[in-house]
Amino acid sequence: MQQVAGAIRWARQGHASALAPFLQALLAGERGRPALWLPVFLGAGDLAYFALRSEPRWWIGAALLAPTLAACWLARPWPAVRAGTAALAAAALGFAAAQFAALRAPGLAALPSRATIISATVLGVEPLPQGRRVLLGAARLDDQAPLDRSLRIRLRRDDGAAIAAGDALRLRALVRPPPPPAYPGGWDLQRDAYFAGFAGYGYALGPAEVTPAAGGGWSSRLHALREGVAGRITAALPDARGAIAATLLTGLSTGIAEADRAAFRDSGLAHLLAIAGLHIGIVMGLVMGVSRLLLAAWEWAALHWPIKQVAALAALAAGGGYALLTGVHVPILRSFAMAALVTLGLLAGRRAISLRGLAVAAAVLLLTSPEQVTGVSFQMSFSAVLALIAGYQAMQPHLRALLGEAALPGRLLTLAATLAMTSLLAGTASAPFAAYHFDRIQLYYVVANLFAVPLTAFWVMPAGLAALALMPLGLERLALLPMGWGVGAVLWIGRTVSAWPAATVAVPQAPGWGLALVALGLAWLGLWRLPWRAAGLPLIALGLLSPWLVRRPDLLVSADARVIALRTQQGVFAQIGPGASRFTQDSFERFWARGRLRDLHEAGPDLLGCEAAGCLLRPAPGAPAALLLLGEGQSERCAEAALIVSAEPIRQGCPGDLPRIDRFTVWRDGAQAVWLGPGGATILSDRAERGQRPWVQPTPVRQPTRAPLPMAPAAPLPPE
Repeated sequence: MQQVAGAIRWARQGHASALAPFLQALLAGERGRPALWLPVFLGAGDLAYFALRSEPRWWIGAALLAPTLAACWLARPWPAVRAGTAALAAAALGFAAAQFAALRAPGLAALPSRATIISATVLGVEPLPQGRRVLLGAARLDDQAPLDRSLRIRLRRDDGAAIAAGDALRLRALVRPPPPPAYPGGWDLQRDAYFAGFAGYGYALGPAEVTPAAGGGWSSRLHALREGVAGRITAALPDARGAIAATLLTGLSTGIAEADRAAFRDSGLAHLLAIAGLHIGIVMGLVMGVSRLLLAAWEWAALHWPIKQVAALAALAAGGGYALLTGVHVPILRSFAMAALVTLGLLAGRRAISLRGLAVAAAVLLLTSPEQVTGVSFQMSFSAVLALIAGYQAMQPHLRALLGEAALPGRLLTLAATLAMTSLLAGTASAPFAAYHFDRIQLYYVVANLFAVPLTAFWVMPAGLAALALMPLGLERLALLPMGWGVGAVLWIGRTVSAWPAATVAVPQAPGWGLALVALGLAWLGLWRLPWRAAGLPLIALGLLSPWLVRRPDLLVSADARVIALRTQQGVFAQIGPGASRFTQDSFERFWARGRLRDLHEAGPDLLGCEAAGCLLRPAPGAPAALLLLGEGQSERCAEAALIVSAEPIRQGCPGDLPRIDRFTVWRDGAQAVWLGPGGATILSDRAERGQRPWVQPTPVRQPTRAPLPMAPAAPLPPE
């Protein structure tokens, strides 16, 4: 408060008079635009909370929010000062919202390390390419108190029990908490599960005992409806097309084969499988167009009803029904909120699609689900929509001129150019975020989307909506068969484009500050109106270059020490133990973007020097080395090492106090990253990277070894 009062006194004394004309002109040219930055500062506050290494006190959020709101109120006479204090208040509000979201989430559940008997209520059944997976709520483990969080359990392949949402289920299973990141700074599945309400995952060890539900609430009935619709779709289309069609109409995507999922991902069509803004926009647009056409054909309604508004309300109802049918998950809720704002704009006679509506939708989501700010869905969808709105606002005069002057062939050419520009704007804006989360970019996404998106919008989805309308009559096959033809064409596009040379390019993961620069640059470029908006381009460029401005770790050790990988100029070499996670290996490969992991012994003698007890691992010839122990004996090359690494507990490695990473180290602190430099080894553990947060599993405690009990004295032998 003292600093704020000092700033106000400074302004009253006239020191800011030289800036007044500039600020007045700036505010006049950007009238209404500063309000669009509200979600940006809310997101900054959310990210500040998630970046902490220790959990703040529960009152910190309110303590930050109160003085910034007071400062914003006191600065009302000075627009520039008020804008700055409003930005601080928005950031404090975002921080408080994120802290409140973490406080209201249920605590972590203690799961047994052995097999357990689970008694629970089925919340949903998810088909898999091979088998099924059930979502369980109110689960009791060995008849203990029910968990506050849900469980996902994969059933045995040969388990043919009829299971539906709302049923009571009992089975024997092995459950585990969500795994930690594969490497420090990697994808935090534990944080995602914490805010999603998951306790853990597991697999059944025996058949499931099912007690059918007598009734069930609306949630169980909705899940049962989704499963029933998906079952009828796959019955009509039993091949890969059925799994994709079920995804588009119910959101149940677990039945899609991994090869097909990879084809969509590598061709840039993965967004077609992620039910969100595109799908709900197609549904609401089709319903509104058909409703308005039918009402216009009815003479009495056309003369007496506001058919545009009635059609908009019908579209809003259809969008809400589609959101319920596809699972009411966060991306579809976000998209429905934006669509609802568009509909309200139509009803009020205002501009339907605008940056203001986007800002309101983003602000509402960041306040209600602040954890989404770190997710790929939120980042990609909002960046794409921002690019589309800002890009079309800038190109609108040129497009109008072309449409107004061109004949029919020219209009068709303009339409094709518009579709290409849509794919280019949305794909380019979301590409940095996809590269950050998936460590790859697609080169031919514009070509794939140019054909697949219109096919989905004008063939696949209309046929799908017709199938839903015909299901109560049992005639859904009449529409599902044409839908299957369209889905097959989209799948063919995905497979063809993904097979082109260099369809995907691996890129190293950007640091967090690099992604933040890209996001800030996109916001700066898209939200301002004056020419100074071009200053966002250097920010974006610096963010895109950031992966090559930081030094990657030379050595990564997985959270179970089964994968120990070394990065060199010749590639990545690894010692891979029995039972090593394929997910961890893929994560290492994507993180370094240096190709597949190769066997450690393929490294040349200048990088790998071995003797009976261990091998020296060097990232480059002559560089400091890490000593990888291979046995129980003492290595002869301890003097040349800056670090000792072992996949097993180190009991007798090297004399002295060299830093060490072994099976016990990763059990306690998670995956490890090592930088080998002239000053020795710099080690970063996953626990040090994430800190002590509510979603991080507590540090395991090593149980003391029990002393052996004294043996009872032997009884004297009986006489012979």
